[in-house]
Amino acid sequence: MNQENQNKTRKRIVTSTGIPVTEIGKLPPQSVELEEAVLGAMLLEKEALSTVIDILSPESFYKEQNGKVFAAIVSLFNRSEPVDILTVTQELKRNGELEFVGGSYYVSALTNRIASSANIEFHARVVAQKFLQRELIRIGTETIKTAYEDSTDVFELLDHTTQNIFEILDNNVRKQHDKMSTLITKALDEIDAATNQKDGLLGVPSGFTALDRITGGWQKSDLLILAARPGMGKTAFVVTMAKNAAVEFKKPVAIFSLEMSSVQLVKRLISSETELPQDKILKGNLEDYEYQQLHERIKNLAVAPLYIDDTPALSIFELRAKARRLKENQKIELIIIDYLQLMSGGPDGKGNREQEISQISRGLKSLSKELEIPIIALSQLSRQVENRPGGSKRPQLSDLRESGAIEQDADMVMFIYRPEYYGLEVDENNEPTKGRAEIIIAKNRHGALETVKLRFIGQYAKFADLDYNEGQDSIYSSNQPKSLEQNNDFLANNDGTKTVQSKNWDKADDIQSGDIIKRNDIDDVNDAF
Repeated sequence: MNQENQNKTRKRIVTSTGIPVTEIGKLPPQSVELEEAVLGAMLLEKEALSTVIDILSPESFYKEQNGKVFAAIVSLFNRSEPVDILTVTQELKRNGELEFVGGSYYVSALTNRIASSANIEFHARVVAQKFLQRELIRIGTETIKTAYEDSTDVFELLDHTTQNIFEILDNNVRKQHDKMSTLITKALDEIDAATNQKDGLLGVPSGFTALDRITGGWQKSDLLILAARPGMGKTAFVVTMAKNAAVEFKKPVAIFSLEMSSVQLVKRLISSETELPQDKILKGNLEDYEYQQLHERIKNLAVAPLYIDDTPALSIFELRAKARRLKENQKIELIIIDYLQLMSGGPDGKGNREQEISQISRGLKSLSKELEIPIIALSQLSRQVENRPGGSKRPQLSDLRESGAIEQDADMVMFIYRPEYYGLEVDENNEPTKGRAEIIIAKNRHGALETVKLRFIGQYAKFADLDYNEGQDSIYSSNQPKSLEQNNDFLANNDGTKTVQSKNWDKADDIQSGDIIKRNDIDDVNDAF
């Protein structure tokens, strides 16, 4: 009896980490019996094939022979050919893999593993879970091995590990379909919410009246591209927009600045908010009253829910990890990236630059859908806009630099155009162009293609509505001007001064002592009486 217990102990031991160990080493997570049951059900019933085809892949199978059989079944399915014992055997023979899997006997024996496909989805998900466990073990083992090497760049290792984990999620964790009844309910809830919004802004506001009237605010899950030539004001536009959303509307905003440091970006924000010239802030050449103006106006900016990350050469995998943490911890509602071409596709560096930009663009769109927040990515334009014949410098979709995938993935594409940038003093309508900018909506999946005219204030690096006057509060500000009130301090020291009504009076008897008179046709106040 004791000998039997010792044999059982030798065959299976569980370590302190919970990992099963056999007498020949650790046993990876697996379920060969369920793998064979899934394959047998696919060979028996067509409905089972449709259920499993998007849950598993050939790599999901622990036993390589089973993976080859599954690959043959998928190949037949993709060609819309019948799937049974004979056709699968023939497909394996055509691929030269029949003997490797165990011959036609092994294929036919799979159908004996199961009587029906009643529980095939559950079986398939167990097989998929075992595969995920093995992949996590593989990634963990590689990470541990590489981390022990002195020559390892720890940040590259983090990036590579994060990329591998996200690839597992992307390839194996899929969102299930929704019923129409559920989707209708969600749609009606959003329509009701939009109806109850007095200002019509269901999304994140930009703070520009005309632009928000068209977009209704930046919508969830949208990827928005803002493109322009260097020096046109891309950063100034998104910084003004981020300030409007965070300060005026208290919307948490994250800015990933790959071009400028976080302190440089904050100086731009300070110049925009305080309306003090950038060069004065940069050099510290401020008068006493300007210092007072600065400290007074940055109070709201200092407590705004605005988060800036200036990590250079950010990869799409790093961005995804950072964005997820910001979404979870800070509840951000908008992400701004300055700018797309400075991002890297990942540590592999496969393909040319155009393919890398396409990968980044697709990654940004996927991230916006995952987090359900809008993402605004800045982009450069190619030089062909400068050399376009005919004199028109207004950008077009074809001017987007390095990849047509940007145009394809984006829900909205906008361009900034300032005629003043090209030395044009008047536009086509002979209107002055100084301090004028156009936001050209060239693609809009949710609405019209229009051009919004804004005011550009270069010395403060900010954009504003056309009717904006320097020094005034934003039209969205809750600090509305107070109504006119009587100046009690002035009246308390009137020194016998008298007043009369400004209009609608014609009798001297109406004049009361202590009033003030306002007339331009008399020299002495007392002569009026």
